[in-house]
Amino acid sequence: MACCANATERLNVHLTAIDNMNADFNEQGFVALPGFLNGQELAKVRANLDRFIREVVPGMPKEHVFYEDKDDPTSLKQLQKLADNDPFFRELMFGGRFEQLARDLLRDEVVGVNLQYFCKPPGIGKPTPPHQDGYYFMLDPCEAITMWLALDHVDEENGCVRYLPGSHRHGMRQHNRTSTLGFSQGIADYGRDGEAEDEVAIHAAPGDLLAHHALTIHRADGNHSPTRPRPALGLVYYAARAKEDKAAKAAYQQKLETDLAAQGKI
Repeated sequence: MACCANATERLNVHLTAIDNMNADFNEQGFVALPGFLNGQELAKVRANLDRFIREVVPGMPKEHVFYEDKDDPTSLKQLQKLADNDPFFRELMFGGRFEQLARDLLRDEVVGVNLQYFCKPPGIGKPTPPHQDGYYFMLDPCEAITMWLALDHVDEENGCVRYLPGSHRHGMRQHNRTSTLGFSQGIADYGRDGEAEDEVAIHAAPGDLLAHHALTIHRADGNHSPTRPRPALGLVYYAARAKEDKAAKAAYQQKLETDLAAQGKI
């Protein structure tokens, strides 16, 4: 009986933690989960990322690999579709804790869509414009989540994520084209009514995870550190109830790739 009681107690603690996490997510539009990966797990991710960059990236489509300077391989800033190109990252994205967390936060079955790598190289990493991920996703309803896994220490100097709490409750804002490679859309009138003063800058240690709703407004400064990069993984999951306008998304992506090629950015 004691064994059953202990199991029930652990289950109740787990369910309470999920309820508290969901309450924060619903109120703020994001949650921060320190130590989501332990040191051993993080070391494995880093080793496989190094291997992926060394062995897989040279054969990837150019529209999935972005550099701050495309002639400088050390200026790598973004990779798309890691799970589509490698079994380690496919296993990381599907069937594990990341996918279960997405289910818990979205309260639905989920569809894993993309596993990305983001990096702001030291001294040259550009700012990320204020935006809502859902603008790119083209979903109805716009129910999706992005997770951001820190692979190194992140703070204001090297471009930590900044959230506008509660912004997910106010719908989609107008976005305009930007000149930022990898973030082609930004909120046109961001900063109205002093909203920038309400931003929350999130520091993160290696292995910490941030998760935000697709409508949560967020941005990041450039990397002003002369020595420290800002590497991270991003995982995107759609709620099963969300329907994607695939034709509109494909048309937008094709136009964007054509424009970037014409500008010599890819």
